[in-house]
Amino acid sequence: MPNQHQLTRLHEAQLSADSWLEWYRLTPIERMRESMKLWRFYLEAGGSLDPEPDSQSPFDHVMPHGTPPAYRRSGLRVVRRSGI
Repeated sequence: MPNQHQLTRLHEAQLSADSWLEWYRLTPIERMRESMKLWRFYLEAGGSLDPEPDSQSPFDHVMPHGTPPAYRRSGLRVVRRSGI
């Protein structure tokens, strides 16, 4: 007879299988739409599409390091010197 832990794991596995079945039942265009929703959420939550630094890369020394500026802007601003 399975214990409580095993029953919980079985239930989690069933939920996972159900979600995969639900995904595979979608048409390719429906999957694309759902994926786009996830990417949109990821980016709105502060995710980045920038590659992670790779110290093993031969190009690592030419890649800029450090934290990106807030709001993904360049961090530069135009300063008016005309006195207006």
